[in-house]
Amino acid sequence: MSGESIRPSVKAYCLKVPKQLGEKAIKLSTKLDILNGELEILRDGDYIFVPLKKSPIEEQLDEMKKEVAQFEISTCDFYRREKPIRSIVDFLSDKLPPHLLASVPRSIDFIGDIAIVEVPPELETHKRLIGEAILHVFRRVRSVLAKSSAISGVYRLREYEVIAGSDKTETVHKEYGCKYHLDPRKVYFSPRLSYERYRVASQVSEGETVIDMFAGVGPFSILIAKVRRNVLVYAVDINPNAIEYLTKNVYVNNVYGRVIPILGDTRDIIRSRLRGVADRVIMNLPERAIEYIDAACLAIKPSGGVIHYYEFSESPYVTEDAKERISEAIKGAGRRMEAILSERSVKEVAPFKWQIAVDIKIQ
Repeated sequence: MSGESIRPSVKAYCLKVPKQLGEKAIKLSTKLDILNGELEILRDGDYIFVPLKKSPIEEQLDEMKKEVAQFEISTCDFYRREKPIRSIVDFLSDKLPPHLLASVPRSIDFIGDIAIVEVPPELETHKRLIGEAILHVFRRVRSVLAKSSAISGVYRLREYEVIAGSDKTETVHKEYGCKYHLDPRKVYFSPRLSYERYRVASQVSEGETVIDMFAGVGPFSILIAKVRRNVLVYAVDINPNAIEYLTKNVYVNNVYGRVIPILGDTRDIIRSRLRGVADRVIMNLPERAIEYIDAACLAIKPSGGVIHYYEFSESPYVTEDAKERISEAIKGAGRRMEAILSERSVKEVAPFKWQIAVDIKIQ
């Protein structure tokens, strides 16, 4: 046979047929249950060699003679089929002991061509191997980042360590037809809020004015302006890097004039520029949103509007205590909660801790 390989070969029975009869021979071997699927089919010149589990018995040979005009039974050397690697556990199965394989993270966030993973303490010394596995399995990934701190600070950032691939962490994330330039080391962005952004955008009506109080790079604001042509969205954020990316994303997504980026503390911006202008306010700051209810109420038009409120909860649903707390905060701001339009669990952020969403009608 032509061609050589450093892979070890296995001697097995084979069905030698002209290549024009190859497909028929493979189907027949499968039908007779003698095809050896663990070995690769070989091709050499005008012939192919189909690996068999065993030498065909007389009845099987008779069947072959009926369906394949020309064949020969012999033995030859085959290579074993390489098992496809479909998961990072597959990749690591022969590189880590079984007790550590159970701890390999199954949850990966993809932001553009960046993969973000949380490596458990017991795998800390193997984190670069985990990064290599992610690069191997997910071919579109360019960089693998490991979380190395919790989200903290006024900019809501966390620290990351590059454990595989490129050190360049700026990327372009695509979602619902929008493109977002960002760097997860410089701005907050969660791909897990994709459906939530679509859910909110689909509720906006033509002609509305929206204030996105903690806009980041603009995933709520820009999607709204994409799905509704006649809207005005004020996108506010205190992080200058977020506003820089947001401004770029406004142009990239052709929503200039409909999304207005504003740098600053959202409470100060509303008090000085945006009092009573909003039909709808988005409060995606779950760790501190309750502190900004007064600003959101000040932004809503005197005739009323809707607040999309987010908070963290130890329950996957909105408790009566949470409803009472929100209602009291709204009352303290001089407004009244007319109704809760909807409530839902957005995502689990830690064991027994959820991000929940509450859509509130303000009178």
